[in-house]
Amino acid sequence: MTAVLRRQVWSTLTEDQRDALCRRGLDDIFDSGLHNSITTIIDDVRARGDQAVCDALATHDGITLKPNQLRVTGDEIDAATVDSATERALREAIDNVRRFNDALLARMSDWSIEIQPGLTAGEKVTPISSAGLFVPSGKASYPSVAYQLGVPAVVAGVPKVVVIVPPVPGGNGDVDPAVLVVCRLLGLRDVFRVNGPAGIAALGFGTNTIPRVRKVVGPGSPAVTIAQVEMQRHGLATMMLLGPTESLVIADSTARADLVAADLLIEAEHGTDSTVVLVTDSASLIDDVDTHLARQLADLPPVRAAAARSSLGDNGGAVLVDTLENAVQVANRFAAEHLQVAVDASRVDSVVGGIVNAGEILIGQHTPFSAANFVIGCPASLPTSGFAHVSSGITVETFMKRTAVARADERALRDLAPSIEALSAHEGFPAHGNAVRRRLS
Repeated sequence: MTAVLRRQVWSTLTEDQRDALCRRGLDDIFDSGLHNSITTIIDDVRARGDQAVCDALATHDGITLKPNQLRVTGDEIDAATVDSATERALREAIDNVRRFNDALLARMSDWSIEIQPGLTAGEKVTPISSAGLFVPSGKASYPSVAYQLGVPAVVAGVPKVVVIVPPVPGGNGDVDPAVLVVCRLLGLRDVFRVNGPAGIAALGFGTNTIPRVRKVVGPGSPAVTIAQVEMQRHGLATMMLLGPTESLVIADSTARADLVAADLLIEAEHGTDSTVVLVTDSASLIDDVDTHLARQLADLPPVRAAAARSSLGDNGGAVLVDTLENAVQVANRFAAEHLQVAVDASRVDSVVGGIVNAGEILIGQHTPFSAANFVIGCPASLPTSGFAHVSSGITVETFMKRTAVARADERALRDLAPSIEALSAHEGFPAHGNAVRRRLS
């Protein structure tokens, strides 16, 4: 039986080999040739607006539309239907994501403290003015992304939310009806069928048809990520980085090997650019998981099985460590988008307590990645490519901003005046000090 997992022993890897495992995706995202092609699309959209968006859709997606066909009409949104089981699932998922974000919003509130007598300072919390949500399509359709992005924006109260989604491949410009059902359930009516990079550029510049927004979020291919990064030069705020999916499982000898295999395949089946890693202190578990992977791959369609073999082979695989403490160190260095802990109950707290770099932590073998991706309610659009070292998943906080608010009375200003004048003199800004002296003289 051909092995599925690439096997590596952490203690024998060189620093370059360790870095190669943890660097996944970045080289593709910042490939110079791809970057140049995306900047060409962006410049074209800036110059020609809607027609450039239509041309990109024809060139890269094989779908010919006129500018007046880019908007998904209200009638299309209202008429979209899915089977009853899918609609129930969408409603349950939306409800859970809303509950999570409502609770998070309740923890965000205006606040103020007295810094010193007569001086108060604090913050007010308000939604951003506009947001664009990119819902990917191509390898698959992702209504789950639509509600994982849309619910937090709606809960935040963003006044203008625009959704862009590539049409179904090989169609006439149709958008997955499940995505449109999500938009209808959330009250999102500004929906456009566009190519990803061109659509992101259109959101940043604004066209005759597509409104301009101030922030864009959403996962996608390296091309989509490059477009988001590049559009920051033009004043569009984005989230870094939501690229090809990835997962890491920490498991010990007590884990059920068949379930470990099943959970590894969840993110592995996404695409040949995904990265999936098992980190364990048990060599025998690796053997057992590999056996189950070979069997379970037979249950997948060929395209998904091929993606999984790449994700678990060249891109990821199994990493054998000496101890679970070492496993935690590997996990923190990797900083996975999705992370699951499948260890003996007596060791869960120490393992979870040691993990500081992960988009999400799912505890136990009854908490598979698919549950979190779809219905648990916690964020599923999460930082990839190691950016979990410095950023978080998309929640209501993504669509909020904080504004500092301060007030000083005359007594407080007199107390502060010597420091203000000293610092203004040191930094060479006399008007700073003059403004205080004129008030208090």
